[in-house]
Amino acid sequence: MGVANGKLKKEECVDGTLRRVVFLVSLASIGLTFLPVESAAQAVTQAQVDSLRAEIEFLRAQIEALRAEAAVDDAAADTTDAVAKLRAAAEAAAAEADTLGGPAAPERQEFVGRQRSLQALNPEISVTADLFAAVGTEDPDSDNFVAREFEFAFQSALDPYSRAKIFVSHETPGAEIVPFIGEDEEEEEGGFEIEEGYVEWVNLPGGFGLKLGQFFQQFGALNRWHQHALPFQSRSLPHLALIGEEALAQAGVSLHWLVPVSGAGTYEVTVEVNRSSNEALFGESTGPSFLGHVNGFWQLTEAVDLDLGVSALLGDHDTEESSYDQRLFGIEGALTWAPPDRSRYRGVVIRGGVMVRDPGDVPGDLDVRGATGAWVNAEARISRSWLIGGRYGWVEDPEDPSESVWLAAPTLTWWQSEWVRLRAEYDFLDRPSGSDGLFVVQATVAVGPHKHETY
Repeated sequence: MGVANGKLKKEECVDGTLRRVVFLVSLASIGLTFLPVESAAQAVTQAQVDSLRAEIEFLRAQIEALRAEAAVDDAAADTTDAVAKLRAAAEAAAAEADTLGGPAAPERQEFVGRQRSLQALNPEISVTADLFAAVGTEDPDSDNFVAREFEFAFQSALDPYSRAKIFVSHETPGAEIVPFIGEDEEEEEGGFEIEEGYVEWVNLPGGFGLKLGQFFQQFGALNRWHQHALPFQSRSLPHLALIGEEALAQAGVSLHWLVPVSGAGTYEVTVEVNRSSNEALFGESTGPSFLGHVNGFWQLTEAVDLDLGVSALLGDHDTEESSYDQRLFGIEGALTWAPPDRSRYRGVVIRGGVMVRDPGDVPGDLDVRGATGAWVNAEARISRSWLIGGRYGWVEDPEDPSESVWLAAPTLTWWQSEWVRLRAEYDFLDRPSGSDGLFVVQATVAVGPHKHETY
């Protein structure tokens, strides 16, 4: 558009110059015509003729310069038009190739180094510290400060279908709750151990999931929680007496099924086959143990949920002298109140259960009997960071069911952040041999993406 305007202006300038030349020549001709010959000869001197000739030559030079400049502009305009035509032809050819399914022009590719992306193959690494300051009534000067556990977690999504988790912990004994004190009670030694290490296939057809390795078994809900994530400083009293201080964790395979039902409630079924390694339940046995778990979840109102599960564990208890069947049954449930618009500031969780250990058919020369225990926990959120709670537990002595112990404990918890939790707890334990008290201040610190998981 700019080239065309410039060309038009130059053409107007050339036309104006030509009109001036014609006007001057015409004026001179008219003057010479009306003047007499002698007068004209006298009037038109040689100097005037030379001046007029010089002006005409100057105008002719200007005309030639303007014509040359106009010719250059015409050539540039022709070149621009040629380039535009070539571009239009190329676009038309590309459009025709796309329409006919022909090969498209290759896109420009830039070289990108992949060194930094190799970090994406590394697992997520986390560390959790569970630290205690404790004072007990039985021995006030013993185990006052205990770094109970340091847990190292390695987690990675291997591919869209499977993931791996490995938990390595270093434990230091101290400030434990011991329901029954035996005559041959041995002092525990700390050290490193593999708590869990398994690969899990998720989202299999039909709502199934598969787990292979060593893992915390699905005997209720709290058995799956790691110790630093528990709502109190230890597991329930029946768990400590019938299973042991640690979670029920054995190597094997676990099959989980989310039952595809519609309507009220959500249901899941878990079946596990493991190598027996829990000494409290199976003694020296290394044979298979079998676990079944059925769980239901119901949303009663917008703010109230109910979770209820039933578990059964079957295996053999072997010693050097004898062998008998070992069976453990449990019922565990939780009632949760959390108003949707205030769940970060208000809420109550009440969780409890019953646990029964039944030895089954026992040879007549063995004095082995069953034991029963029950427990209940409650925790209320009074602000965004503060929670108050309490628990109660009761259990029979597995070696002498005529004796039993009970435990009561109030707690006060402050969540400084989701990575730091401080808790004060007083555990009062009443045994047949006497009563003991233990006051602890627990600090739990999580570093990395794996925090205080409850799953």
